[in-house]
Order: sequence, then C-alpha cells, then structure tokens
Amino acid sequence: MTNSGFNTLKPGNNYSAQELDSFVSTKDVLLLSNNGSQLFTEPDREYKVTQEFEGFFEHSSQDGEKYYREKKAYVVEKA
Repeated sequence: MTNSGFNTLKPGNNYSAQELDSFVSTKDVLLLSNNGSQLFTEPDREYKVTQEFEGFFEHSSQDGEKYYREKKAYVVEKA
C-alpha cells in the first residue's frame, strides 16, 4: 500500500508501520498489535490487518463500570 490517505484499514491487507502511524495520527481508532511497543520502530516493516471491530468494552478505573466505546479497533500482526 502506498496511499497513506485512506479512511479505513481493510482486513487481509498489509500496511507499513509508517502508513499505520500516519493513519492513527489522523483518525480516532485503536490499534492492537502483537509487536508490543515496537509497532512504529521500523517504518518499513509490514503489518497485516487481521480483524476489524466497530467498538469495544472498556473498564473505567474511576467508577468501576464497563462501557462500550464506539470506536474502530484493528488487530494487526507482523507480516
């Protein structure tokens, strides 16, 4: 993928770390990676989007409740 101006990530497609960095910098999304905190350390490394979700549950440490957040979430893994 060379176009970094995309609006969504597509499951099954590969993206460079640089493209993912640009994407999360301009969109309100959540990325989950099996590469820990090293997701953006190698700009040319390729990642495959394996899953896409419309939202997720989040636990609030302030009131102990669980809330559903309508926010795109993507699972990526090293390609």
